[in-house]
Amino acid sequence: MQTKGEAKQRGRIVILGGGPAGLGAAWRLHEAGCADWVLFERESHVGGLASSYVDDHGFTWDLGGHVVFSHYDYFDGVLDSVLQGQWVEHVRQAWIWMRGRFIPYPLQNNIRHLPTQELMECLEGLLDARDRAEAPAATFADWILRSFGPGLARVFMTPYNRKVWAADPAELGTQWVGDRVATVDLKRVLRNVIEGRDDLGWGPNATFRFPLHGGTGRIWRAVAERLPAERLCLGVEAVEIDAQARTVRLSDGRVVSFDRLVTTMPLDGLLRRTSNLGSQISDLALRDGLRCSCTHIVGVGLEGLVPESLAGKCWVYFPEPELPFYRVTVFSNYSAHNVANPGRQWSLMAEVSEARGAAGVSRDSVVRGTLDGLRAAGLIPSHAAVTSVWHRRIEHGYPTPVVGRDVVLDEIEGLLSERHILSRGRFGAWKYEVGNMDHSFMQGVEAVDRILLGRPETTVRFPDRVNSRPR
Repeated sequence: MQTKGEAKQRGRIVILGGGPAGLGAAWRLHEAGCADWVLFERESHVGGLASSYVDDHGFTWDLGGHVVFSHYDYFDGVLDSVLQGQWVEHVRQAWIWMRGRFIPYPLQNNIRHLPTQELMECLEGLLDARDRAEAPAATFADWILRSFGPGLARVFMTPYNRKVWAADPAELGTQWVGDRVATVDLKRVLRNVIEGRDDLGWGPNATFRFPLHGGTGRIWRAVAERLPAERLCLGVEAVEIDAQARTVRLSDGRVVSFDRLVTTMPLDGLLRRTSNLGSQISDLALRDGLRCSCTHIVGVGLEGLVPESLAGKCWVYFPEPELPFYRVTVFSNYSAHNVANPGRQWSLMAEVSEARGAAGVSRDSVVRGTLDGLRAAGLIPSHAAVTSVWHRRIEHGYPTPVVGRDVVLDEIEGLLSERHILSRGRFGAWKYEVGNMDHSFMQGVEAVDRILLGRPETTVRFPDRVNSRPR
């Protein structure tokens, strides 16, 4: 990676958005010694979807169950430099709550915990899937059935994914799966059943780290603190982009020009605000290709010590439809300082999906349903005193990898890049498979390397290559 003095400035570079992708671009520009760049962020703070908040009772909350694990040495180096010695290291303890019990994740490696009839159904399906030779799956629903068989599809994979995506798995493609879904090692599954062994070791995030203080948002505040303050313009939103004139009109009335634009705002919003692209993407294509879900985050702060049943757990998945949330993080386990009074309080953070464009769900109904569900599942004991309840609805929660997504994205990318606009980040690129914090930060870094050095971008163009890197 080249540093200061080794890259030539290619005109004025404007960055829209101060989340991980925008800060990644800013970091790389500063590192390369570029002088003519500026970043605009509509909020009064950096972090974007990786921000953290402190509620009125002193509890810290993230916008979802973020953890730091990485596919990139460069990203690791940046985080080490900005928060040296300020991390909590974790071995992942992920669980599933179903059939009235906790089962280690992933389910396919731990089906011995299922009722006998469902255990046999899952085993028979796995054996059938092993012997089935078919063409590549066209949809995620097909992929589930071919990979796991009808048993696991029925008891976990289909209902859980329907809850996460707020969409039918038959609407999703398979291009995103990569390292996001645990596949099957049949010998391992059978050995676990026969030997009565629990198996929690799968996954790219088997170990992770979390900031000691300040939640996930502390990472991005620390990154911003290393950048020139005069180039970070907070509380200013881009309201209109003229692709032909290469200008951005801002919410404070200013109009700024650019030679290169790196934008991390949601792609659907970018297209609505951009004029003179030379060609327009049809509303139908946008609707069919750029789908996403909304996410409700409900934080619950409680008095006392975390219950023994949750003491070692990081997060829990919930596939059954009776409970509204798909995942609950024991957030006080990430860092003792996520509560106001460490050692005397604990906290849970639930995530609930909502289909975007569906009939509105009220805050009160989401919060009430979440609290009732946490009690019904036993995560909040009957004697526990709730001190704080925090709620935030995220309009852009998960970028949904629908079957027609990539055709639409390729067309949009061509139109934008011809006009020196790069749309990057979790919702800028609209690719869930490279939408984690490390991916998003590196999308910003790689966008700048493309501008300054002509290097091809790896993350946004070749997700499988990035996600399969040995670490």
